Amino acid sequence: MPNRSGTDHTIFLLTVGALAWIIPGAGHFMIKEKRRGAIICVTILSTFAIGLFVGSIAVVNPNAGGLWYIGQMLVSPLVAMVGQMTASKGLVVYGRESDIGQIYTTVAGLLNLLCVISAVYMAHSGRGEIIGEEEEDVQ
Repeated sequence: MPNRSGTDHTIFLLTVGALAWIIPGAGHFMIKEKRRGAIICVTILSTFAIGLFVGSIAVVNPNAGGLWYIGQMLVSPLVAMVGQMTASKGLVVYGRESDIGQIYTTVAGLLNLLCVISAVYMAHSGRGEIIGEEEEDVQ
């Protein structure tokens, strides 16, 4: 494990956390957990996409979303672009499909929050630095 000063280690942890938030799974890629990062990316993005498919893109709305929008923003800051587009066009969605879409997109955000915490914890505990290589293929 390379010796790092406290400041360098803090910057490393912040970088892992920021990458994990911006692109789901990227924090795990940074600490050499490539398989886990790929699974996280596919899972979170597909859950978010299913929510958009079921409820339409209008479920991501900063004006009408309230707390749901905060949960959706945990997927990625790119969700803000979708939210601004939805708000500027005045798109509104009603009904049961809207509720299901909001639940799916928010669950994707909360799942990403757990994955960000996981990536930062694994980076803090030295996972990836100690191993130095990707996980062994177990068959």
